[in-house]
Amino acid sequence: MTAAVPGTGSQDVLVLAEQVVAALVAGGRSVATAESLTGGLVAAALTEVPGASAVVRGGVVSYATEVKRDVLGVPQELLERHGTVSDECAAAMAEGVRRVLGADWGVATTGVAGPSAVEGRPVGTVHVAVAGEHGTTCAALHLHGTRTEVRRGSVAGALSLLRDSVLTADGGGRYGRDDGSDRETGRDTGHDGG
Repeated sequence: MTAAVPGTGSQDVLVLAEQVVAALVAGGRSVATAESLTGGLVAAALTEVPGASAVVRGGVVSYATEVKRDVLGVPQELLERHGTVSDECAAAMAEGVRRVLGADWGVATTGVAGPSAVEGRPVGTVHVAVAGEHGTTCAALHLHGTRTEVRRGSVAGALSLLRDSVLTADGGGRYGRDDGSDRETGRDTGHDGG
């Protein structure tokens, strides 16, 4: 099943970013981003929030496979076996950016924004991951819409997963989900978080 992601306009993404920054500030934690299809939009959303400099370490736009491998440390074998559009790649990216930039949390996006399929995966196939000290969680998003809408939905999905992970780790509970996405969550990859 696939679904559009209504309610992921710029205002909704800003609300998610504000929630993430507030949770990170409250917990005294930091975050780093590793982005492929979103090309820096997750980092941009976070740094739009006043006070984000207290928690955002930086980001890596890893659009090219070589950057995923050489900068973030995604193993070549993983790339050959699973491809760049996979939970495994997203998890390795999140763990890698967390390690490279010395952050408490790493968040990653990889997927297909369009206009055509990549690695046999259709437009709207997106994988996001969050790595922290207790492990890595991935979510597969199946989005519809234009390239811009898929990218915006990817940002919202990544920020939502990050927010929920930070709040759960810090014992702060969870915000309700109301983004309309078809999201497979809670898949623990077994990675140690970096």
